[in-house]
Amino acid sequence: MPYINVRGVEHYYEWVKKPSGSLVKPVMVFIHGWAGSARYWQNTANALSEQFDCLLYDLRGFGRSRGKPTIAQASEAVAESESPQEESEAIRELTYELEEYADDLAALLDGLHIQRVYIHAHSMGASVATLFFNRYPQRVERGILTCSGIFEYDEKSFSAFHKFGGYVVKFRPKWLSKIPFVDRMFMARFLYSSIPHSERQAFLQDFLEADYEAALGTIFTSVSKVQAEVMPQEFAKLTVPTLLVAGEYDKIIPAEMGRQAAALNDKVEFVMIPNTAHFPMLEDVPTYLQRVQEFLQINTPEPHLG
Repeated sequence: MPYINVRGVEHYYEWVKKPSGSLVKPVMVFIHGWAGSARYWQNTANALSEQFDCLLYDLRGFGRSRGKPTIAQASEAVAESESPQEESEAIRELTYELEEYADDLAALLDGLHIQRVYIHAHSMGASVATLFFNRYPQRVERGILTCSGIFEYDEKSFSAFHKFGGYVVKFRPKWLSKIPFVDRMFMARFLYSSIPHSERQAFLQDFLEADYEAALGTIFTSVSKVQAEVMPQEFAKLTVPTLLVAGEYDKIIPAEMGRQAAALNDKVEFVMIPNTAHFPMLEDVPTYLQRVQEFLQINTPEPHLG
């Protein structure tokens, strides 16, 4: 499997491409959400690979990417440092702040020698993408944020969420995936329309295998007082043309949160997909792709009859 060292941590990545003769295609990067992996973007990437070279990767601590560098990798990074500043960076422990994940993406693109991209992101990954848009606007052509938005800080509910989230992350026995129908129960809160068993099972597996510190750390950084204050400002200052896609019945990030975020900036176009929840790209594939292609100004070929 292809891995690349990003800021001292081994990251899994893969390309979804289709031959195009001499045509050089733009690159579209896909970013997954909390406790997920690039796996659930596969079908969307396949559908868009006629027009884009699609780059999928697992965020640090999730999917097939490591959570931390090994001792050997950390020692090697220090040994290869050419200045005190580089050495300091090499031994600095990465945090789980979403801004750090945005910087991870910049380093990933540098490592693959990619300058400018389209970005397609979901849930927590969409928050990372929003921060990336504003930190590195010169590197982004257009952005698609699925199931994202702004929220108000509520100390009591946030505290309860963190406490419950901490318990959920701590209690993740590997045998859970062997229980019949547990994948259906696990995904019930995230879906309005059904998705294939294999996709539900993959979500459960990603959740069970996520790095403990990364899973717990990002619960605290993505749902926090700071994010409640920062994200409205980030949406307001976007300069990158952005499509914000919401699921009508999303319980995780209700559509109204997305609508409010889009209202802060005329660069952001809001679309709601009916009869879907937190995974509209999987729950209603045709409508989702149609909306995305309209935003990207892709002319889909008419089906050939006869």
